[in-house]
Amino acid sequence: MDLSTTYMGLDLPGPLVASASPLNARLENLLELQAMGAGAVVLPSVFEEQIERDAAILEALIDHGGESYGEALSYFPPQTAQSFDTERQFDLLEQAARRLDIPVIASLNGITDSGWIDYAQRFQDAGASAIELNIFLIPSDPTVTGEAVEARYVDVTAAVASSVDIPVAVKIGPYFSSPGHLAGRLVAAGARGLVLFNRFFQPDIDPDTLSVEPSLALSNGFEMRLPLLWIGVLAGRLDASLAATTGVETARDAAKYLLAGADVVMTTSALLRHGIGHMRVLNDGLADWLSARGASRLSDIRGVLSHGRIDDPEAYERANYIRVLQGYSAR
Repeated sequence: MDLSTTYMGLDLPGPLVASASPLNARLENLLELQAMGAGAVVLPSVFEEQIERDAAILEALIDHGGESYGEALSYFPPQTAQSFDTERQFDLLEQAARRLDIPVIASLNGITDSGWIDYAQRFQDAGASAIELNIFLIPSDPTVTGEAVEARYVDVTAAVASSVDIPVAVKIGPYFSSPGHLAGRLVAAGARGLVLFNRFFQPDIDPDTLSVEPSLALSNGFEMRLPLLWIGVLAGRLDASLAATTGVETARDAAKYLLAGADVVMTTSALLRHGIGHMRVLNDGLADWLSARGASRLSDIRGVLSHGRIDDPEAYERANYIRVLQGYSAR
């Protein structure tokens, strides 16, 4: 069975990608993921806050005794033991790029282009096959317009994409007035791939302690519906690759995304739940699913149920929503 695919011009032996997670922070895990059939791996994100913190710590050490030293320590909590985390991540990237035969994708997480260009170039020099921009921006200021938010995404994408030769993907959330229009703007700004969708941090409230609690829940299959919709709508309409993410637990889930038109399918939660060996389960299951349908290669089924290729494109649109509601009421 030929499961090979391409993503942003990169050749992958299979469509299943291990997206950024704590599992990918160890070289031995990356090697095992490759052995289990991962088509590519995304390393844990370097956060903009890490970049700023490390720069501040370095400046404080250089200017020890100066006025900036006290200011830096008053703003950043003492983290001497954890300083220069980014350097360890660069070491991991260099080792992974040397040892792995599959693409190694570096991830940058933040909201501005400040400092990102230098780090993007360093990722490229360290051997990254591509860069994934995880633009995590929650516009909590009600005076910020939707246009300004989109402009920030476009500006960051353009700044990073123009500074490196390797392909750049952008991971976005679904909360835009017109996700398709933004997708087109990001591609025009230099994005070679789009990752749909980012699962934004959503805190919880503890009514007993009267506090806002950090909360991170692993994704489930129901959350596939929204990215599945937009993968299906955008497939074939953009000059860029599409990566599906969120809710992939089984080979059947991966097949859904591929039928909608995804070039690759990313998974994190399933690997955290079941372990690295689950990557082999997903690959074998996908191969079996294709074989059962008489397909000999992945390209036979990719996008056959996208908006532009099905006989009834209204299945993705409002008309189908109305039919579903009416049908449910009738029952």
